[in-house]
Amino acid sequence: MAQSTEVVRLAAQQYRQASEVLGRAFYDDPLTQYVIPDDTRRARLLPSFFGTAVRYCLRYGEIFTTPDVQGVACWLPPENAIPTTARIIGLGLSALPLRLLPWDLGRALLMENYTGAMHRSVAPVRHWYLWVLGVDPPCQRRGVGSQLMQPILTRADAEGTSCYLETEKEVNVPFYQRHGFKVMREGKMPRSNVHVWAMLRAPGAQ
Repeated sequence: MAQSTEVVRLAAQQYRQASEVLGRAFYDDPLTQYVIPDDTRRARLLPSFFGTAVRYCLRYGEIFTTPDVQGVACWLPPENAIPTTARIIGLGLSALPLRLLPWDLGRALLMENYTGAMHRSVAPVRHWYLWVLGVDPPCQRRGVGSQLMQPILTRADAEGTSCYLETEKEVNVPFYQRHGFKVMREGKMPRSNVHVWAMLRAPGAQ
């Protein structure tokens, strides 16, 4: 049953906690399993992997969580909706690739190229990008993810702006559809079994 949860902005000092929550939330995600197939290495590396998105959004976007960091929603605004390599390097986040094996890095780049092309082809010129939404496994199915999205969905409606996301889990598709997102494009990444759904929400969609 969904419970009412207070939603707050993530504080900079909560960076590590947020990264660890996202690492646990995406441990069994098809995309992270593809990039880092080894279970032990994936568990160790995912907090750093998602720490990139957290630090990037702390600087260029909006991050919402709960007071005890049950989950994390990382958004990028219309003026910064597509992450750039230059900004990632500028934030000192270029060390992560050094922790990946060459074949891990190759799969990560393939993933980035595929989802990036899908993003650019589907999303309108101005949109909010839900880059990452994850809830700590013990806190899932309590409505936390829904509530973490609400501040930006409400703001986007007021601005008349669309919202965009990708998901690699089919079970997530109806969840996002309940919040007004529609599947605009889907496909399987080359040389993988990873299926990607690109979803767009028009302003005011229910």
